[in-house]
Amino acid sequence: MKIISRNEELLTDTRSRIPQSSSTTIMSSCNKLIRFEDISAAAFKIQCGVQKTPCMYSRLSKQYGMDIYLKKEFLQYTGSVKERGVLYLLTSLPQDQQRKGVIVASDSNFSMAVAYHASELRIPVFVIMSTSTSPVRVKMCREYGAMVISYGTTAKDSQIHARRLAQENGYLYLEEEDSAVYLSGLGTVGLEVYEQVPKLDAVIFPAGGHCGLLAGSAATLKYLNPHISVIGVESESFPVLQQSLKAGHPAEDQACNNHHFYGDVSGVCFGSNSLQLTGKLVDKVVAVREEDILISMLRLLEYERATVDAEGAIGLAALVAGKLPELKGKRVAVVICSGNLELHLLQKCIARALTLDNTVCRFSLVISDCPGDMSKLLEILAREEARVLDIKQERTFVTSELFTVEVICTVETRDKIHTAQLRNALLERYPTTTWTQR
Repeated sequence: MKIISRNEELLTDTRSRIPQSSSTTIMSSCNKLIRFEDISAAAFKIQCGVQKTPCMYSRLSKQYGMDIYLKKEFLQYTGSVKERGVLYLLTSLPQDQQRKGVIVASDSNFSMAVAYHASELRIPVFVIMSTSTSPVRVKMCREYGAMVISYGTTAKDSQIHARRLAQENGYLYLEEEDSAVYLSGLGTVGLEVYEQVPKLDAVIFPAGGHCGLLAGSAATLKYLNPHISVIGVESESFPVLQQSLKAGHPAEDQACNNHHFYGDVSGVCFGSNSLQLTGKLVDKVVAVREEDILISMLRLLEYERATVDAEGAIGLAALVAGKLPELKGKRVAVVICSGNLELHLLQKCIARALTLDNTVCRFSLVISDCPGDMSKLLEILAREEARVLDIKQERTFVTSELFTVEVICTVETRDKIHTAQLRNALLERYPTTTWTQR
């Protein structure tokens, strides 16, 4: 794949600006072209079907020592940036195929985008989902206008069934891949960011296996200004993109035990076209821990009132984790690409993030079983301005003296400093206080 631009030397020179791990990526297939004109055409064609999402200055800037602008792609109708590539892909189909219809087989953001935009374009759309799919996802696809069919117990069963139905009925089977059309649609994000934030120094994107957004947007940004740093972020648990760049080809399948949390970030690398673009145009790919992603989700909820999933928060997680110190004092845009987090998972993520952030902590101590001692403990907590979330008393399984009680208390504090102050105050009065380690 090749980018046709006014800077023809771009593709040969950028290899010196990417990490050593990706400099070995040399692809021989140059039969497909992505031109800036293609991305501009995509932007014109989809402008009435997708939101031109805001790219807003964030209050997080002061906390991390740089000017941070958040590109809020989670505000798309289906909560995902995938709508851009999907809409351009669907509008590019021949009319006879649009009349016959399309079929997909997954519960991903891609499938939901296909369900919505195909229905809006009056294209018959069928979504095959396994019986283990979340009922919420099934309901959403149906509300978008798709015919949803439950089949099989695994995603592979659903895919086989979808391909069979496509062959028998003339539907077009769609799966997320890295065609020039799909990448051009995703590349319109880079075009909007460049227009919305002048004098950009860097743009951060989610990476992982499905790196089409990173690749397509990098093509746009490097055409408009080769000096803008384009950075991808993936999970340490699933460094699919980094492994693929080192190998020079898409990495083999990896088992993903936590895909409901990571989403497409943990998927396999789906194409050499995206990989080639990434290797030649992306300046840096970094990996972050699960803890960093959870803290990032918490920061976005606290400061931006934005509820996003792991894929949406992973770009900011690189700043939270301090993985990009070279951006201090710079002007940086972060693409928040997805907000499809189910409520039960949201509850778990926020609870864990609060614990990791040391704003929710638990301790236990032993006091005498006298009427006034519990009041004294509560007085200390009130004086230190700690909010009591839960308090329990254990009498039966206490191994200390007979007339004592173990108190297990969960409290909320403002920050790490406040937590340390509370801990010191309790240890001064109750030297045997034990803090539950996270």
